[in-house]
Order: sequence, then structure tokens, then C-alpha cells
Amino acid sequence: MTTELTSLTLVAAFTAVLWVPYATNRILVGKGVLHEVGYPAEATRLSPWAERLKRAHVNAVENLVVFATLVLVANAAGVRTATTALAAQVFLGARVAHAIAYTFAIPWLRTITFCVGWACQLAFVWALLAS
Repeated sequence: MTTELTSLTLVAAFTAVLWVPYATNRILVGKGVLHEVGYPAEATRLSPWAERLKRAHVNAVENLVVFATLVLVANAAGVRTATTALAAQVFLGARVAHAIAYTFAIPWLRTITFCVGWACQLAFVWALLAS
């Protein structure tokens, strides 16, 4: 498997498990599992960190759609360069750092990591259009 596809797999796996901590928080601060798996009239209020992680998860899903599309198109087109390999690895690191920065409300880091990930996506666009 290419570096780009491996990174995509890891980004998807990371995104797939981001819900676990905030769902666990919902059970712990709410009225328990039975209440939370039903359809409660009122949504359980998450702890502030869990609410931020939930928003980070939504952002990760939104960015996964773009990143996956670019990686899969590049793979199908046979576009594999040192730049796309590096961009894929950096994107993975940026998404992990973004989730951490968002969850723990670290000033500036959330925005910087988002922009780094976006730049990685642009690297794929550039590589595809240049091929």
C-alpha cells in the first residue's frame, strides 16, 4: 500500500474513534446508558471539553471527505510523488493535533493545524493538476 493510502487509512480510523470519548462523557454526566441510547426529550449537556471534541469530530469528518477524494483520485491517476507522500503524512499529524488542540482549547494551535491540513489538501490538488 502506498504512503498516501496508508495515511488515508489511519486518518479514517482516527476519525472513526473520535466519538468514543465524548459519547462516554455523555453517559457519565447524563442519566446512564439506558437513558442515552434511547431518545431523551432533552439532550444531555456534555462537559465543555467533550463538546469541543464533538465539534472537532464533525470537522474531521468534513475534512476526511475532501482528503479521501484527493488521495483516491491521485491513486487512480497514478499520481504519487514525494510531495503527496509527505502531504498525506503531515495531514494525519495535523488532524490528530487539531483534535487535541480543539479538545483542550489550546489558543492558535487549532487554527494553525487546520490550515496545515488544508495546505496538505492543496498539495494534492496541485500534484493532480500538474500531472
